Amino acid sequence: MNQIGDQYAANQADLFISDLHLCASRPHITKAFLTFLNSTAKEARALYLLGDVFEYWAGDDDLVSHQDVVDGLRDLADSDVAVYLMHGNRDFLIGDAFCTAAKLKLLPDPCVIDLHGVRTLISHGDALCSDDLDYQAFRLKVRDKNWQTAFLQRSLTERKEQIAAMRARSELEKSHKASGIMDINPQTLNQLLRDHDYPERVIHGHTHRPMQHDLSLDGHAITRWVLADWYEQGSYLTSDAGGCHYQPIGQT
Repeated sequence: MNQIGDQYAANQADLFISDLHLCASRPHITKAFLTFLNSTAKEARALYLLGDVFEYWAGDDDLVSHQDVVDGLRDLADSDVAVYLMHGNRDFLIGDAFCTAAKLKLLPDPCVIDLHGVRTLISHGDALCSDDLDYQAFRLKVRDKNWQTAFLQRSLTERKEQIAAMRARSELEKSHKASGIMDINPQTLNQLLRDHDYPERVIHGHTHRPMQHDLSLDGHAITRWVLADWYEQGSYLTSDAGGCHYQPIGQT
């Protein structure tokens, strides 16, 4: 099991956020995130970014477009807060240059960590939406290293144009999909939990459906926490020795 967090003070909280979808068209969300990094997050022992921090990521050669976010994350890390990142379905091209500049550690999806003695599986969550066959086929294609290498060899302008086209097509396709098909598949989740020896807790994002779910699987009690997006709902999850709690942005 990954023992991330063991070296930090036991009385401090770990914070979890995802699906900020930061972009130029939502400057108020970027401002809220930077305020969060400079206030609430500095009281934590660790911050976990579980994917889709950005609306899209065209490559690490575009760091300058997000310099304020990079600076905010680096400043948080310099304040002795551990910062972890997991790829989402929008920012899976984040690479070593970004992680080095922001002083954060990239985590595999999924992984199991220790949170105050509780085995906790964390994930972005998109792989759990297995009923959406078209998306899963797309996910498999763009996560392929050969596809990514070829894509990143294009100019930054070409990459952004292609991403814009893919996003437009995705939004059109989603408008014709049933809502349930874009939520997690219970059987896929159950298999993941069995594969990881029944963690006591699951934390994920992606679906934008924040809620606590109490599960019973093969005689094991498991709690699933779903993270909110920031542009319509706006909350983060805090985990400490007393358990997990949702907090609205701007509150500690």
